[in-house]
Amino acid sequence: MAEDTDNATALAQFICYVLYCSMVLHTRCAQSLVVMILSEGRRRREMIARNASNTVAAAVQFQLSRLPQVTRSCWMRVRSKDWWERVVMKEFSDPEWKESFRMTRSSFHKLCGYMEGVLSPQDETVRAPIPLEMRVAIVLYKLASCAEYRVVANQFGVHKSTVKKFVYAFCKGMVFGCIDGTHIPIVPPSDRYQDFVNQKGWPSYVLQAVVDDLYQFWNINCKMPGRAHDANVLRQSALFSQAHRLPKEPRDIHGTAVDLFLLGQPAYPLTKWLMKGYTHSPHITAEQESFNVYLSCARTTVEIAFGRLKSRWQVLMKRSDFHHTFTPHVIATCCALHNFCESEEEHVVPAWTAESERLGHQFPQPAVQVYSTAEDSEGVRARLALTEYMSVNFPLRRPLL
Repeated sequence: MAEDTDNATALAQFICYVLYCSMVLHTRCAQSLVVMILSEGRRRREMIARNASNTVAAAVQFQLSRLPQVTRSCWMRVRSKDWWERVVMKEFSDPEWKESFRMTRSSFHKLCGYMEGVLSPQDETVRAPIPLEMRVAIVLYKLASCAEYRVVANQFGVHKSTVKKFVYAFCKGMVFGCIDGTHIPIVPPSDRYQDFVNQKGWPSYVLQAVVDDLYQFWNINCKMPGRAHDANVLRQSALFSQAHRLPKEPRDIHGTAVDLFLLGQPAYPLTKWLMKGYTHSPHITAEQESFNVYLSCARTTVEIAFGRLKSRWQVLMKRSDFHHTFTPHVIATCCALHNFCESEEEHVVPAWTAESERLGHQFPQPAVQVYSTAEDSEGVRARLALTEYMSVNFPLRRPLL
């Protein structure tokens, strides 16, 4: 009896174990089946998406194949250099060349030689470099005409940024040296507009210049705004701070040692190295008045030099598209080019002068502001000695009414 009971218990345990194993196996199979179903679903979705993408790509490719094919032959805008390469270089007469570039061909090529280290094209370029002669011509054409960058660019078949690059490189490489003054019109900065407005009500830079008897500039200053008084412009210049370096060579004039001096207008202070006339008043003597006339005649060289400068380079007669901080470089460059033209005996064409005078009416020069501060004693003695010398050795003259 006991043995039968043990057998029944063992059988029951065996059946439970079998059932347990079956349940575990069933669970694991169910899990595997679920994983397999999910993986298969993901695979099918990916395949459907891939097939759809391929179908769309094929459709797009088919539609593109039906469009007319355009062969890209150039990676930049085509610009014509025909005017420079054919008209200017091959057909321009000497007068036409001078009209466009303000100098003869021989002087032009000489100037190009001076500018080789400044404007020469680089060896490593993707496109064919613009030759040196064309670069110099672009700058001269811009300065002579005051045309916009866009206009000059179209004329030479280049981009306007190329014109600007050449002008900046040329002007910053040409400055080598500026006692009268003249005002050059500019486009002023908005935040300091009033500082640049002169007595005539238009914005400008003051060009102070020293000119020799050959009508060439040997000292300039062109960084002071138009509102500044001429005397203040002088005091802020290197000429004033370095006046002790000017040549002396004193000469005895009626018992007074008189050094070499510059001739200036009434706006400047009287010093031993800067001579100016007497202030007009009812008490001026005939000798003093005559001295003023002779001094004024001698000062015509600077007026002639300014006239030639502006006639050649009419960029100085208009409000150009240069930034106001770069304009002094342009002014100084025009003075340097003026000296070059004068040394090469390049004459000013009367038509340029007429055009310059016409443009001058648009920007009339401010009147001279007399410098009334106490005068230097050495300058007073030198002027008195010169007045006595002139009255004894030259006929007295009166100003023309």
